[in-house]
Amino acid sequence: MTRTLLRGGYVHTPADPHASALCVEDGTVVWTGDDDAATHFTDGADRVVDLDGRLVTPAFVDAHAHLAQTGFALAGLDLTGAVTLGEALDLLGSAARASAAPVLLGFGWDETAWPERRPPTRDELDRAAPGRVVLLGRIDEHSAVVSSAFLDACPEVVHAEGYDVAGLVVRDAHHAARAGLFRLQPASAREDAIARALREAARRGLGMVHELGAPHICPPEDLAVARDLTRRSPLPEVVAYWGELGAVDRAVELGCAGAAGDLCVDGSIGSWTSALHAPYADADTTGNLYLSAEEVADHVVACTRAGLQAGFHVIGDRAVAEVAAGLRAAAEVVGTPALLQARHRLEHVEMASPDDVRTLGELGVTASMQPVFDAYWGGEDGLYTKRLDAGRARPMNAFASMNRAGVPLAFGSDSPVTPFDPWAGVRAAAWHHTVEERITVRSAFNASTRGGWRAARRDEGGVLAVGAPASLAVWDVPGDLVVQTPDARVAAWSTDPRAGVPHLPDLHPDLELPTCVLTLVAGEVAFEESGALT
Repeated sequence: MTRTLLRGGYVHTPADPHASALCVEDGTVVWTGDDDAATHFTDGADRVVDLDGRLVTPAFVDAHAHLAQTGFALAGLDLTGAVTLGEALDLLGSAARASAAPVLLGFGWDETAWPERRPPTRDELDRAAPGRVVLLGRIDEHSAVVSSAFLDACPEVVHAEGYDVAGLVVRDAHHAARAGLFRLQPASAREDAIARALREAARRGLGMVHELGAPHICPPEDLAVARDLTRRSPLPEVVAYWGELGAVDRAVELGCAGAAGDLCVDGSIGSWTSALHAPYADADTTGNLYLSAEEVADHVVACTRAGLQAGFHVIGDRAVAEVAAGLRAAAEVVGTPALLQARHRLEHVEMASPDDVRTLGELGVTASMQPVFDAYWGGEDGLYTKRLDAGRARPMNAFASMNRAGVPLAFGSDSPVTPFDPWAGVRAAAWHHTVEERITVRSAFNASTRGGWRAARRDEGGVLAVGAPASLAVWDVPGDLVVQTPDARVAAWSTDPRAGVPHLPDLHPDLELPTCVLTLVAGEVAFEESGALT
C-alpha cells in the first residue's frame, strides 16, 4: 500500500467546505478533513506534503485535444504572437537558419490580426526558407500554407480539392498535406511529440486528456502510442476517440471510447469552412457541409447499437441543425432512452439555435466546448463578428443556454488551437463576451473537471471524495479563494459562507491565474515543480 498525505491547505471537496487535508492510498482518495484529524494518517505515510496554504482540486480534464500536433507545436515555430505578415515571415526565416529539421512546422498564424489581412503565400515561404519543406498551420488548424519543397515531397496535395496555387490548402488539400506530413516524419518524432504534450498537460494540472483522432488528424497508431506512454510512466490518462464515419469496428479495434470526435460535419469559421445558413459577412460562401442528417443518423444508430459513443465536429448554424435533425431521426429508430444511455457528444457546437439546444438536452448529448474560443475571437471587434456580423456572433458558444436546457458540458482547449490552460477556460466561460451566456466559475470548473469524466461515460472521477480516483492538482493561487458569480442574477445565497459552497480562486480578468505545483494521476506524481513542496 502506498500512502500520501497532503495537509495544511484548502481542499476543494463537496464533502467538507473547510477541509484542509487529504489522504491518498493506492491511487484512491481515502479521507478528507482538517489538519488535526490528519495526524491519524501520518503514521505509515510514504510521503507527507505540507501544502503551506495552497489549493488542492481534482485534476482538470481537457475534453478535446490533439496530442501529436500539440507536441509538435510546443517544439515548433510559434506564430501566435506575430502582429504582421512580415513578422511571421521573419520568424520563419530565423527558424530555417537555426534548424536542420527535415520539416519546418509553424502554428498559430491569424491573418485577421495582421494589417495585410491575408495569409502568407508559397512564394513568400520559399524566399524566407529557401529549399525547405515548410507547413505553417493557421490558428484554427483547418487550413495551412505550404512551400514548394513541401509540394515536391507531397505532389498529391496539388490535385486535391481546396488547393490554391498560392500555397494555401483547405478541405481535402489540407487533409492531404497532413497525410503527407505523417510520411515525412519518423514514428519516433510523433512519439516524442505525444510524450511532450502529455508532460505539458500534467504541468498544467490536467489528469486526463481526450484525444480526438481521425484519419485526417493523425495516424491510428498515435492512439496506441499514447496508451503505451501512460502505461510506462505517470502521465495524464488518455481517453481516445476515432472520428470516422461508420467506423464502429475500427473504433473498437483501436480501443476507443467512441467513433466520435473530429468526424467533421463542417470546418471552421476562421477558414470560412463552417457551414452556415446565410453567407459569411466577409466572403461569398456559406462554408462546407460534409455530412447530411441521414449520414449523421445512420452513424448514431450504429454506434448506439454497438454500445459506443457517437460524436461529430460541428460549428456553423447549418451544420448544427443538420446534426440535430440526424439525432432526432436516430431517436426515432432506437428510441430516446437508448440515446440517453449512450451519452453521445458533439465538439464545439458554437452556433446552436434554441431549438437545437433543446434537442441536445432532451437526448442527453454532451456539448464538448472550448471557452477560450470566445476569449480569443468573441466580442464586437473579434474574428466572429468580422466573419459573421454582430447579430450572428453574439449568441455563439451558448454556455448558459446549454446549462438551462440541461445539456451536459465538458470543456477543453482543442490544443494546439488554444493551449492547455484550464483556469483560462474557466475564466473565459465566466466572463463570456456576451453577458447572457456567462456561467458561474463553479459551473465552469465542474465542466472542466467532472464534466470531462462524464463526457467519457465515467462517473467515478473529477471530484475529491472518498473512493474517487486520486487524480488531483495543487495550486499556487495569487489572489483569494472565493465563491464567485460574475453574473449578478445568480442568487446571493450561493456566496454566503453559511451555504458551505466550496471556494475557488478569484478569476477576475485583471488577476493572474493559479499556477500548478503538483499533479497526481491515480495517486502517482505526473508533475512536480522542483522545490515548491516539502
